[in-house]
Amino acid sequence: MPLQPDGYTFVLSDEVSRAPVRYKNRYGIEIAADLYRDKGLDESTKHPALVIGPPHGGVKEQGPGVYAQEMAKRGFVAVAFDPSYNGESGGEPRHVTSPEIFAEDFSAGVDYLGTLQYVDRDKIGAIGICGSGGFALSAAQVDVRLKAVATSAMYDISAFHRNGWQNSLSDDDRHKTLEDLAQRRWDDVDQGQPALQPTFPSEIPEDLDPITSEFFEYYVADRGHHPRSIGGFTLTSGTAHINAGALSHLEDIEPRHVLLITGDQAHSRYFSDAVHEQAPTSELLVVPGARHIDLYDRTDLIPFDRLETFFLESL
Repeated sequence: MPLQPDGYTFVLSDEVSRAPVRYKNRYGIEIAADLYRDKGLDESTKHPALVIGPPHGGVKEQGPGVYAQEMAKRGFVAVAFDPSYNGESGGEPRHVTSPEIFAEDFSAGVDYLGTLQYVDRDKIGAIGICGSGGFALSAAQVDVRLKAVATSAMYDISAFHRNGWQNSLSDDDRHKTLEDLAQRRWDDVDQGQPALQPTFPSEIPEDLDPITSEFFEYYVADRGHHPRSIGGFTLTSGTAHINAGALSHLEDIEPRHVLLITGDQAHSRYFSDAVHEQAPTSELLVVPGARHIDLYDRTDLIPFDRLETFFLESL
């Protein structure tokens, strides 16, 4: 679907209101977010609420808004946010990725929702899409105010940086990467600004590998393209991820509940499988016919009915 006149990749439902909001995380970075509510929401009573984060490199106008809108239809108050340093959120330099700060952004969303008089502070959960799935779980390990977490097409970005695709990096590979990042840091010092990874092109090239082709189908084609979702982060961000053990304390989430949604055709499924093995009390839901990117925006495939019952039962 081409970008809508309002700057979103999906059409706003007549049943839902959307309002831009701003609040700060504990580092003082201003977070740009959208607040979604059912238009008939009764403000005289307390409601469950959700913080919803985007795919790694995505923005609130894409998948998070799709999820927030659908959950708002079901009576949840939902906030979809741009991570620090990205989208319309603050933070310099631009396009940093940080395992600690991206997890903190979920807690900042909890802070904000807790200021709304019609939100029940004891019934706030999180949904993390793609890379935000790992960051949401990381946040829940230390922020017990997050009463339940659902991930969709989860990526553990820190594990990917540290161990490579499907744990393919050797120790020697990792040390070589650290040497390269150290040199890149000197290059940034000498140039006076951080270098970025390659960003998305304006057109989809030919002969892409299947995984890259799938991402380009979403981020470059009309389906999910947004000008603030550029696909590249500062190269030296990799050092923080390599040094992070973001999901090393999943047991601290218990007895709170975790729902892991993945597709039977998702190249990222192994991340959800790994978390499910580490957290056996979690629920693994495999969606037939779904690829990784289909869980960003395919409302006919995303199991919103199960998300609704999961949070109603768990919050």
